[in-house]
Amino acid sequence: MTVLGIETSCDETAVAVVTSGREIRSNLVLSQLAEHGPYGGVVPEIAARAHLEQVDGLMARALAEAGLDFADLDGVAATGGPGLIGGVIVGVMTAKAVAAVHGLPFLAVNHLEGHALTARLTDPELDFPYLLLLVSGGHSQFLLVEGVGRYRRLGTTIDDAVGEAFDKAAKLMGLGYPGGPLLERAAENGDSARFALPRPMKGRPGCNLSFSGLKTAVRFAIEALPTPLSEADRRDLAASFQEAVADALADRARRAVALARAAHPGLRALVVAGGVAANRVIRARLADLAEGAGMRFVAPPLSLCTDNGAMIAWAGAERLAMGLADPLDFAPRPRWPLDPAAPRVTGAGIKA
Repeated sequence: MTVLGIETSCDETAVAVVTSGREIRSNLVLSQLAEHGPYGGVVPEIAARAHLEQVDGLMARALAEAGLDFADLDGVAATGGPGLIGGVIVGVMTAKAVAAVHGLPFLAVNHLEGHALTARLTDPELDFPYLLLLVSGGHSQFLLVEGVGRYRRLGTTIDDAVGEAFDKAAKLMGLGYPGGPLLERAAENGDSARFALPRPMKGRPGCNLSFSGLKTAVRFAIEALPTPLSEADRRDLAASFQEAVADALADRARRAVALARAAHPGLRALVVAGGVAANRVIRARLADLAEGAGMRFVAPPLSLCTDNGAMIAWAGAERLAMGLADPLDFAPRPRWPLDPAAPRVTGAGIKA
């Protein structure tokens, strides 16, 4: 099966063509950094307009690069949520139009499920169940992935997502936008032991996450330094922040492994996905933890960690293989939890 995937949930317009045989025929991403850079963050209305301007042309380019036409497709998938609703509407309506005109199944993919299943696109040996740490700009969760559409949330952030914390900490340091990659680059030559930053939730029961206090600690550290910050200050603070996040995630992941193995004693894989999964220090720390627990560590290639169309096309292919499709009256969802039965966590708000 060959599936066209469209991703427009935030600030990347992305279209890809993927087969059920795990072949990525094309995978194109248009960034909106230039549009949002002056504002230091994503402006929803600007993002939606940019998606609307770019998605048709990008879809044509993706099909041309794949050497295919609409008649060669078996389905069309689009991110149906969660995300910035204006952008989600653009992708969903585009996919619905293609499906209606060409008589194709339409698949509304949960953006988080796209991330959750990406590792199966690139690793044919990854079977269900597995433990997933999903870390992105808007979500930070530990999930027990038991099958397509079958997710159990073990832990979540009680305040900020880790990617959001990276972006805000980078802004406080004057590193620019997007914060995550720029902070990681600044940290490469920094002293991670210079600033004594907290490790949120470390040692507490369960595997919930918290990053608001760490972000505040960064602000206090900056206020105690001479202004403007020197390059050495920025490098050391970035390295200290990154180390604190890696320590916190490793501690929480260790407890998540125990919870996951209580449900599935034979569990053998720890997967990390989402934009923050591209951070090399975090990947290395989690790989060490998995090795110590006797588990495989699986992470998608860096190019498939951030938002992309291939993950949506693949999730669509997985769903299509199960005989699943969605009606054309599907309503885009700004909020769409992977585990609707999971209890709301105090303080988590819409990030649950």
